[in-house]
Amino acid sequence: MAARDSSRHTLQPVDVGPKSLVAYEGVIGGERVDELRELARPLRGARVAHINATLYGGGVSELLRSLVPLYRAVDVEAEWLVLPGSAAFFDVTKGLHNALQGAGLALTDEAKQTYLEHSKAVAEALERDFDFIFVHDPQPAALRSMHGRNNARWVWRCHIDTSEPNPEALAFLLPFLEEYDALVFTLDQFVPPQLAGRNIVVIPPGIDPLSPKNMSVPMDLSRQIVAWSGVELDRHLITQVSRFDPWKDPMGVIDVYRRVRDEMPGTQLALLGQMALDDPEGWTMYHDIQAETHGDPDIHVLTNFIGIGNMEVNAFQCCSSVMLQKSLREGFGLVVSEALWKGTPVVAGKAGGIPMQMPKGVGGYLIESNNECVERTVQLLRDPRLAQDMGAAGRAHVKEHFLITRLLRDELRLLASLH
Repeated sequence: MAARDSSRHTLQPVDVGPKSLVAYEGVIGGERVDELRELARPLRGARVAHINATLYGGGVSELLRSLVPLYRAVDVEAEWLVLPGSAAFFDVTKGLHNALQGAGLALTDEAKQTYLEHSKAVAEALERDFDFIFVHDPQPAALRSMHGRNNARWVWRCHIDTSEPNPEALAFLLPFLEEYDALVFTLDQFVPPQLAGRNIVVIPPGIDPLSPKNMSVPMDLSRQIVAWSGVELDRHLITQVSRFDPWKDPMGVIDVYRRVRDEMPGTQLALLGQMALDDPEGWTMYHDIQAETHGDPDIHVLTNFIGIGNMEVNAFQCCSSVMLQKSLREGFGLVVSEALWKGTPVVAGKAGGIPMQMPKGVGGYLIESNNECVERTVQLLRDPRLAQDMGAAGRAHVKEHFLITRLLRDELRLLASLH
């Protein structure tokens, strides 16, 4: 029998640039930088792997692109590895992802076999030794079980809203999750009661203030970038940045926009989305959005496939009058903190981790209906001073609670507890 080709099951390392903690002193201060170095001291030389399902598109890849170099900056040998997979595998994992957020699921025997066989092959191809392994979300969740511990401490990091999971999906994944040394969630209410008694840690994510998406960019350059995309800068612009995903309710955003435009003629809408390798459903939603907005010159549907990257998102968040994040389910919603970091007010769904980023009176408004979303968006468009004050308060809140240096601090503490 011919030997199996293991190359297509090998976790792919991602090359990331170096970072220096000194650069963050101007944002968080020298004392907090010193605290990070001190927390990392017992972990110097430790080998840490972060494993996820895609190197671009979505919040996890953005987190890892900044977080892994910061580990290295404190002398922890961190790597970012990406799970390979076929279209069939990612179809199954997208179904599991949605189901963990409460969607229906028909988990067939064939789907289970696809997930388990691919996970086993990837686990067998993981030959390197690590001291700690972070596994992100459901796609690679079975790796711990299939690979065995091998002297490593394994952490499963859940980035999605699992407050009301589909019972079948949760039952399928629970045996794998129970083998981890720690389970990390964004909020207490995301922890399924079936995991009671396990080592549960609550750690919200954070944004990198020095990344291309969040760094300070001169306003004239931001305006030039936005104008290049077809937006007229002398008119109001509202924007949503998200995957093209039903949970982000892009069709609801379009409905809200049209009603806002009735009250505020001339307002424009931008929908910015990144297509990701592990999200086949995104293409269907993208085509549905194109069909719904066809012929409307004031709605701009923009993706990474036509040149929309981190700098463009940065520019749109700076130049928009109001940012929307009309999520129905949301693990955290990094784009909320990203917008607030630019001082731009946000109108967002009262879902998952969004409220912790926008306490009452800070950053904008939480809404639970299209009507409320229209009302609050129009209010901010009509009152620029209110919008400016709310955005400024939001930036201060993000600086205190939701920067990536705070995330590094929390993860270093977790690893020290497992050491």
